Order: sequence, then structure tokens, then C-alpha cells
Amino acid sequence: MAPRQDQDSSEKSSLVENGKSANRNRSMEVGSYQSQTSSLSEKHHHSHHSKKPFCNSLTKFHAVLIFSLLSVLIIKFARKDAVTKPEILLVATGPYRLVEAQEGQRFFDSYEFYDGPDSLGSAGYNTYVGKAVAKTLEIASVRKDLDPVSTKEEEFVYMSSSPNDEKGLRDSVRLEGKRRFERGLFLLDVRHMPDGCGVWPAFWLTDEANWPRNGEVDILEGVNGQTVAKTALHTSDQCDMYAHVAPYDKTGEWEWVTGIPETFTGEPDFKTAKAADNCWVMAQHQWANEGCTAVHDRNNTLGKPVNDNGGGVYALEWDPENRYIKSWVFSPRSDMPENLIQSIDTAGLEDKSQKVMPDPSTWGLPYAYFAIGKDTGCSADHFKNMRIVFNLAFCGNVSGNRFFRECPKESKEFNVTNDPVLTCDAYIKSNPEALKEAYWKIKGVYVYEREFETPEKTDKGSQSQEE
Repeated sequence: MAPRQDQDSSEKSSLVENGKSANRNRSMEVGSYQSQTSSLSEKHHHSHHSKKPFCNSLTKFHAVLIFSLLSVLIIKFARKDAVTKPEILLVATGPYRLVEAQEGQRFFDSYEFYDGPDSLGSAGYNTYVGKAVAKTLEIASVRKDLDPVSTKEEEFVYMSSSPNDEKGLRDSVRLEGKRRFERGLFLLDVRHMPDGCGVWPAFWLTDEANWPRNGEVDILEGVNGQTVAKTALHTSDQCDMYAHVAPYDKTGEWEWVTGIPETFTGEPDFKTAKAADNCWVMAQHQWANEGCTAVHDRNNTLGKPVNDNGGGVYALEWDPENRYIKSWVFSPRSDMPENLIQSIDTAGLEDKSQKVMPDPSTWGLPYAYFAIGKDTGCSADHFKNMRIVFNLAFCGNVSGNRFFRECPKESKEFNVTNDPVLTCDAYIKSNPEALKEAYWKIKGVYVYEREFETPEKTDKGSQSQEE
């Protein structure tokens, strides 16, 4: 039994040794595995961190690429819009809209009262006074009177003059509009205008500070009791109506000029006569500052005849886009187009929907027509930044110089050294009874401007192509 026991021990020893060997092998395998695992972990660790800068650079690259593509697309579409959708410039060719209704107590709010002597160009025998003095002298006021047209009491604007004993001149009124215009339709509803010898009233448009460069338009002007309406334009050089206004555009005629003194002899030249159709204030063969002057075809459109008919409406349409300036006189009221009557009668209404807008195309031919703008002899920029002016002057360079010819009775009675201007001054200084007729009575002034709209497409080919 002992050998078996030895054998068993040997076997046991062998098994132990084998077990230890197996354990060592397992340990080595485990170590190898752990080592591999650690190595893989380190590789994974290094691999994970090595991808971060690549991703960041890739993100930046994408951002730059996207931004560049967007910039290209924006520029492309911007250029496409610039080509296919050009900027549209609106023009003032639409229907008229009311911009000013000067009536009643609000009338004087639209004006400044000029305070000072008359200009050297007019040199009238008068001094203009400020608003406070004018009201004190009662030569600028608003009063209620029975209107024979509406048969009810209406507010009317009165302007006149007053003798000044200290100066000998007359105190008078000159209103200068607060608003400037580049175009417009101007309506004056006047029931009485100043009239008589030595009297010189005017309703006009101008920019005095830039005269004559920015133009002047005389809508209503008369001297010494004249009875024929005229519209005159005064401008800088290169504003000529010759061969640009057809006879069928108007009912009136150009004023004719003759008797201009010879350059060398100074003798009046009655052999030469020409139409006053050059608007330049220094035009040859015209009186200095005569301008282009259109004369009405009727001799009852100014002064006493109009006053006797209860007044009238003077209308001037200054429309540079349609390339003209037109002028009408409607007196008596029965001659007024229905559209014009309704426009004036509704201008002061608060309800805008009740207002009627004027349509001069329904009024018939004007008596005065001036071509301005493209393809004419007078560019539209000869008239700009103008404002309304009312004034009442006496004698001076126009009424005074014509006094002998147009007021022979008064000239004979008040003659001063055979000088027409001094004679006119003496007549006015005497404060004759006739000066009671030298006053304005105005129902209102109404100004309209065309609305802006898209220019009409005249090229049908290009229009169909765009469509």
C-alpha cells in the first residue's frame, strides 16, 4: 500500500505542478489580454482626441464654404433684380389734388406781409406796411358780405391802400406766399380788383431772390384802367416761344412790340414790329423786362368790365410734365365750366369725399399757351421755387411811364414838368375820389397739384416683352 501512496503523491505533485503551470499560462494570457486591452484603450483614447481638431477644421471649412455660396447667390440675385427691376421714378401726371384753400379768416395765414419800400424794378409811389399796421389802417381785413352768387352771407378778403400824409406815398399791401411751388393749378376767385388811373395791381408767381433765373409768371396784372387780360413770363436766357406754340393751342395772341428806340440814334423805331414771344427779360427788339406776353382775345377780361360783372376766376396751369403753362379768364360766372364751379364751391368743405377736383381738359382752349420742357424752346427749369404774390402799387415804372398815353385827362390836370411818372405821382398824392375803386375783394385762392404716378409705357414692344 505504501507505493500506491507514493504514486498518489507523485500524481498529486504532478497535478499541482500542472495546475501552477496552467495558472501561470492563464495569468500570462490575462496579462496579455489586459495589455492588449490597455493598448486598445490607449489607441481608442488617442484616436478620439486626434479627431477633434479635424472636426473643428472641417466645421470651419463648411462655414466658410456656406458663407461664400450665400454671398454669391445674394450678389447674383441683387444683380438680377437691378437688371429686371429698375428703380421706378414717379412723375406728376396724375389727377389734381387740393393742396391749399385760402379762404375767409384763414386767408392771411398763407402769407407774410412785406414791410418796406417798393422794389427798384417797380419803383411804385407807395410803401408796403406790415400786418399789424395794415389791420390798424383797415387796408387788410376779412368781412362778411351778401354774396350775389350764393345769395347768402360769405367771408371776403379785402385789401386796399391808405394815404400817408407824412411821406406823400400811399401805404399799401404786398402779400408773399409762405409756400413754394414747382408746379400747380392756381385759381383766383376775385369779385373786385383794383382799377383806375395810376393803379397797378398784380397777382403773380416769382422767386425774387433768384430772379430772373427761377422765373416769374404774371397771372393778373393791369395798369391805368386796362380792360384786356394778359399773362406774361419773365425768365433768363434761352426761353423762346417762337415756332413752338401753334395758333390752335390758344385763343389769344402775342403782344406786338414796336417803337423800340434805335441803338445809336435813340429814336423810336416804328418800322419794326415783332411778337413779344421771347421770355428773356433782355430779349432783343422787345422792351426791357417785357418777357413773352400773351393777350386775351376779348377786351372785357380785366378791370372795370370784370368788376361790373361781379368778378371772375383767373386760372393758371403750370404743368412741366405735360410741357406747358396755360391761362384762362372766366367772367361773368355764367361763362365758367361746371367742373370749375364745383371745384371752387367744394374746396372749403371738411368732408374730402365731397370735394370735386378740377379737370382743365374740360374748360376749353386757354387764351394763353406757353410751351416749356423737353423738345421746346424753353427748358422747364426756367421756372422753379416760386411763390404767390399779391400787391397793389401806384405809378412807378409801368403805370407811371404810360400815364400820359392812358390817362390823358388826369395828365393834363396834374402835369409836372411834362414828366409822366411825376405827373402820376402828383395825381395819386391828391388822393382823388377815384382811388376808392382801387381795392381787392377776394373769395379765395385755390392751389392744386397733380398726383405722382408711374410713367405710362409708350413702347408696346418692350411692354409685351416684359409681360
